[in-house]
Amino acid sequence: MKIKQPGTKLYNVGVSYKKADVQTRSAFSLSKQKQISLLKDAKSKGIQGVLVVSTCNRTEVTGFAKHPFELISLLCEHSNGTVEDFVKFSNIYKDAEAIQHLFNIGTGLESQILGDYEIVGQLKQAYQLAQKYGTVNTYLERLMNNVLQASKEVKNHTKLSSGTTSVAYAATQYIVENVTNYNSKRMLVYGLGEIGKNACKNLLKYTENTNIHLINRTHARAVEFADQHEHIAINKVENLEVEIEDADVLIVSTGAEKPTITAKNIKSDKTLLILDLSMPENVDKDLKEYENVTLVNVDQLSKITDKTLAIRQAEIPKAKLIIEKYKEEFSNWLAHRKFTPAVNALKLSLQSIQEDEINFHQKKIEGFNTEHAEQITSRLIQKITTQFVKHLKDEGTSVDQSIEVVSKIFNAAIPDE
Repeated sequence: MKIKQPGTKLYNVGVSYKKADVQTRSAFSLSKQKQISLLKDAKSKGIQGVLVVSTCNRTEVTGFAKHPFELISLLCEHSNGTVEDFVKFSNIYKDAEAIQHLFNIGTGLESQILGDYEIVGQLKQAYQLAQKYGTVNTYLERLMNNVLQASKEVKNHTKLSSGTTSVAYAATQYIVENVTNYNSKRMLVYGLGEIGKNACKNLLKYTENTNIHLINRTHARAVEFADQHEHIAINKVENLEVEIEDADVLIVSTGAEKPTITAKNIKSDKTLLILDLSMPENVDKDLKEYENVTLVNVDQLSKITDKTLAIRQAEIPKAKLIIEKYKEEFSNWLAHRKFTPAVNALKLSLQSIQEDEINFHQKKIEGFNTEHAEQITSRLIQKITTQFVKHLKDEGTSVDQSIEVVSKIFNAAIPDE
């Protein structure tokens, strides 16, 4: 398996909460099926090492390309985003910056709420999906393994993810801070993805509310979840309007591509707090016009912070040190993988010259000391190859060009990986 195609560079392109608001991110959001279509399309076009991450806070494509527009085109073709919007709100990282970005994401440094660890599970799923559809090359496989190792060490040996400040937790915190007598209110959670599960768990853990109701389109999953947790009542999706009419708070985490909660689900005079944890947004924005409906989205929830963030900020230097360790490990692997065939080919070529010259002088010079000649020339070969390695490792070196030049000068046949 090749590391990369000749002439390509590693790029990471996408939109995130840093520049794009929730509406823009919704446009670029990719469902699982769209992610699969993008990966298949990339593979058919010969684009290697492609990985797609799409969460409520970001949608990004990582892969090898001769120009980032190859990846940008894939993203725009498979989402509802436009090239014009991408230009306005995008991030584009190349090579070392792209590597650093993946490490930052995998350790929670790039999360909208510092240290939020939901992204790690999403990153793992994205990697597994790429593996399943054959868009992972050796380079990306090794890089992701190092990223996930760094993630695990940061999680286990720092307090960067101490406390609970995920978006699902922020929803609970919002309820506690803004809903009077919240323990006696009827809560309805609609949707049982990872965020929906966490929303239910947080309500159970951080409140004393025992009036929590759950609806999921796949009813069997809701039954299974409720069997494992006390104080959760379930109903079928066809009874959604009835449950909403009885609810005081509605938490939506359905993960659909279009709104699953619209005006037809809610009476115009209904008093209701709606917390939309979905991306793209799954609650129709027109509901904001309802006088007694309060609609809160992901961006608003992500502004909620607590005292644990101060602790997390202090842990950033420790996390960065861990990242550097695994970046160096990846860099050493890459150097060995990339340089060794070229260095070995150069060494063989020099040894061939050495052998020819020693044989020549043996015939020309009486009493020629072959052993001494071999020792001296072998030492010279070692010094030359060591200097070549140093040159290749220098940041300013065009590695491919240098290897090509040496190959031509010394007629060193470098095997293709």
